[in-house]
Amino acid sequence: MSLPNRGQMTWKPDGTMGRILYLRMKPHEQWRCYKEFPQYFIPDSPGNSQGYNTFVSLLRQQWQVM
Repeated sequence: MSLPNRGQMTWKPDGTMGRILYLRMKPHEQWRCYKEFPQYFIPDSPGNSQGYNTFVSLLRQQWQVM
């Protein structure tokens, strides 16, 4: 039995409004926008930071917050 694939997530300023979620699968990889991970992407709700729904979903899956 294999363990679930858990990565890391962080919030970065998007340069215009608020923050945006970035993900990576391994510590040595570069951060990438959450929208580049269709297997984890959850559509955003109006009024939330970009990636908030994805963040909550991945937090429940025990992803690491950096």
